Amino acid sequence: MLERECFEELFGMSGGYVLDFTNRTFAEFFRETAGVDILSSKYAGKGDSKARRLRAFIELEPDALVGKALSELLEFWRYKTPQPTTREADFHERAKQVVGRLLGKEARPVDSGLDFLKKDFGPVALQKIPSAGPLAPILEARLAEAMLCLRAGAPLAVIFHCGSILEGLLLGVASANPQQFNQAPNSPKDKGGNVKQFHEWSLAQFIDVACELDHLKLDVKKFSHALRDFRNYIHPYEQMSARFNPDKHTAEICLQVLKAAIASLSRQRS
Repeated sequence: MLERECFEELFGMSGGYVLDFTNRTFAEFFRETAGVDILSSKYAGKGDSKARRLRAFIELEPDALVGKALSELLEFWRYKTPQPTTREADFHERAKQVVGRLLGKEARPVDSGLDFLKKDFGPVALQKIPSAGPLAPILEARLAEAMLCLRAGAPLAVIFHCGSILEGLLLGVASANPQQFNQAPNSPKDKGGNVKQFHEWSLAQFIDVACELDHLKLDVKKFSHALRDFRNYIHPYEQMSARFNPDKHTAEICLQVLKAAIASLSRQRS
């Protein structure tokens, strides 16, 4: 019997929610991490809320798949809760032990996500990314404005700037390497099976293909997707439905993710 109490507590499932996922981001998360359609009727036997669907997923799927999904959810929770309370830390440790048993191996260290966020990626050097080209001054101006917004206590503005800078950088990389991006296995296709034009790609697709082609490291991909989710709250109703209320710390995390992506794209990371 899976010890659910720790997951229920950490993910805030008592009200039918799972973390701050919307239906759309919940579906994207499970499609990317577990390869399942969590919104399908298969997982609606106990009800239609996200929490009920997660409970059904845990009951219906094999241990290895459940362990993988719960491990990714825990990483996402840890990313968004860099300073957990003693109670939360205890639940988190218990949850990781459960995941370890499901996967048949020891769970990863508790602070794996924090280690990434504490890394020093050095000074931001957009000019060291050749593909930034003529966009570099614009992106540098946006980064400078993001820093001003951080000091002024405007975290949403910081998040939106970071998301736009990341998208601009990845579009630049794709435009400089069109054959490479167009021939990547995960490049997005239209209904006719043709690769979409770059202006039709989503930020999520740029992130996935850039990682596939080793322009972004795997850990940067994971956190970049979280930044992309935050950037989507530019739509007020999306923010309201997700109950997303960023603060200065959230903004600082997004800046750290952007720095990591810039370092990866400029090949400064080992």
